[in-house]
Amino acid sequence: MMSDALKLAIFDCDGTLVDGQHMIISSMIHACEKHNIPYPGDELVRRMVGLSLMEAITTGFGSLSEHDHKLIHRAFIEHFQYLRTQDDHEEPLYDGVLDVINNLHDTGILLGIATGKSTRGLHNTLNNHGLQDYFVTLNTADDGPGKPHPSMINVALNDTGVEKENAFMIGDTTYDIVMAANAGVRSIGVTWGYHAHDELVSCGADHIVHEISEIVDLVKA
Repeated sequence: MMSDALKLAIFDCDGTLVDGQHMIISSMIHACEKHNIPYPGDELVRRMVGLSLMEAITTGFGSLSEHDHKLIHRAFIEHFQYLRTQDDHEEPLYDGVLDVINNLHDTGILLGIATGKSTRGLHNTLNNHGLQDYFVTLNTADDGPGKPHPSMINVALNDTGVEKENAFMIGDTTYDIVMAANAGVRSIGVTWGYHAHDELVSCGADHIVHEISEIVDLVKA
């Protein structure tokens, strides 16, 4: 039975709500080719998803200079923004996302997002999928320290007035799980994204779900 306390479900975006890997990988390949930098491979790029873009680049291309990091960053953004103008750009919702969002929203649970996307990128994604009116707090890589720093969750708690014990961070990466622990909120790791089940367990996820519908009962409990 759902308690009367105000609750907050904070979702990661890429790898949790939408499968954004296709545009991310394409943009990173383009950036590397443009500046004659060896591409590190799809798997490493997928593992970067969730971090702010510059942190992802410095993590994945640690041996390169700051100048090269900036070149990759600029070329990635240019290509990513170009892809967004194409009618066939790929950033689909995962199956069941809309049903879960509607279910939680209709029962009075507050919804938020904490993502490594830019603010512009997040608004584009939400608008493209008709989700812009569901979320009461949005926190992105533009707003301050990125994951796994607790800043984005702390801001969401301040925005909504929800107590830590009534908030959940829902995401597919270890960055999401560690961020939740750093902020003192419960975490739900999802297995359809970009980090493996065992990694989510080993970094301390409070719950692991294999189907998005499982989130509803966990948050409502």
